[in-house]
Amino acid sequence: MRESARPVLPFRRSTPGPAPRRAEGTGPRPWRLQQLLLAPHRLAFFLAMALLLASGLWWALVQVDRATGVIGLGFAVPPTITHAAVMSFGFMPLFFAGFLFTAGPKWLGVEGPGPHALLPTLLLQAGGWLLWLAGAHTHMGIAVVGAALAAVGLAAQYLRFWGLVRRSTLADRLHATVVAVAGTVGTLCVAGLALAVLAGAFDLARSLVLTGLWGFVVMTYLVVAHRMIPFFTSSAVPMVEAWRPFWVLWALLGAAAFEAVAVWVAASGWAGAPGWMLLQGSVELLAGGVILWLGVVWGLVQSLKVRLLAMLHLGFMWLGLAFVLAGLSQLLGLRAGVPALGLGGLHALTMGCLGSLLVAMVTRVSCGHSGRPLVADTLVWSVFCLLQLAVLLRVAGALDGAPVWVLTAAALLWAGVMSVWGLRLIGWYGRLRADGRPG
Repeated sequence: MRESARPVLPFRRSTPGPAPRRAEGTGPRPWRLQQLLLAPHRLAFFLAMALLLASGLWWALVQVDRATGVIGLGFAVPPTITHAAVMSFGFMPLFFAGFLFTAGPKWLGVEGPGPHALLPTLLLQAGGWLLWLAGAHTHMGIAVVGAALAAVGLAAQYLRFWGLVRRSTLADRLHATVVAVAGTVGTLCVAGLALAVLAGAFDLARSLVLTGLWGFVVMTYLVVAHRMIPFFTSSAVPMVEAWRPFWVLWALLGAAAFEAVAVWVAASGWAGAPGWMLLQGSVELLAGGVILWLGVVWGLVQSLKVRLLAMLHLGFMWLGLAFVLAGLSQLLGLRAGVPALGLGGLHALTMGCLGSLLVAMVTRVSCGHSGRPLVADTLVWSVFCLLQLAVLLRVAGALDGAPVWVLTAAALLWAGVMSVWGLRLIGWYGRLRADGRPG
């Protein structure tokens, strides 16, 4: 889809400009719950942030309890399944809703739904995942009900988005269509997760979560990255052209689809076969190399002068590093028949790539739609840098012989930086725009 020909500067230099002026005699704008219903992104991002903070603090407590035993938590659902599901399917689709019903209608040239229409859909998901966390410690049936409610809410979200795609008369609907297909995959995986946990089939539940991670969450990220990163970069750095041919998108989606297939190869018992490990490792190394090359072509070096833009590019580079780590893990583990680097590559993907891009994109949208300068100020940049440290700790914690405190430190650092960032933005969502404009 062709972007507007009018010059746009979506990022500014990292030095914040003067604060927006308010009318004489006005004080700080009050936070009001009803103001979350002024725009779709306000409501969706607020609920996503609340769930992000809750899940991060919950996982930090689990890790502290594992290291010390001081809390004595009991589990009705294995904590690894609980953690994987809420981190993949919990707050991520709510953030997606904020993007899709803000930018999606513009992509498609149609009118999008208002926040009141989205309210039941979003509340079902947020409430469902909070029940999932509660049920994980109290009763498996509560967790299953929570996952089922989340699946209903997710289905409603993507049925509504499919409606936007169908109503569009634009010739280029590829990005939006891929997002809608990915959302359908995610809905099926969440519904399957509820059934698998109900049946006590936790290995199947894990496979469904990983399938949804690659076939839903990563696919959505790849579409947005292909569409927006080159555009943002060329707008902010004139010497860089927006280069995003569709074969690049198909190559990225193909790599994610391969990983989704690999999940079921592993489930069938072939994961340790030398031939498969050699194939998987080689494909992952190739994919990682191509993605790292693409990151440089898209303007990694030039982006480093603009913090908010640099955050996008560095987050994308974590995707390439995740594939490289996963490939090395397969090849180094050929003799033993087990990946050598454990879950290091997976967390380079989830915390490194998805987490970094989440901070960058949500910050940008939140600044732009709250009437604030599009910059990463000292707080945001500090959050981003500490997030990178948390990723490095988690990757290191996946190595054999790593002390338990490394995982605990990574979980605490993730919870801490996300809380600082999230509470700040939650404070924006319930207040009127700083520039006095509607929305």
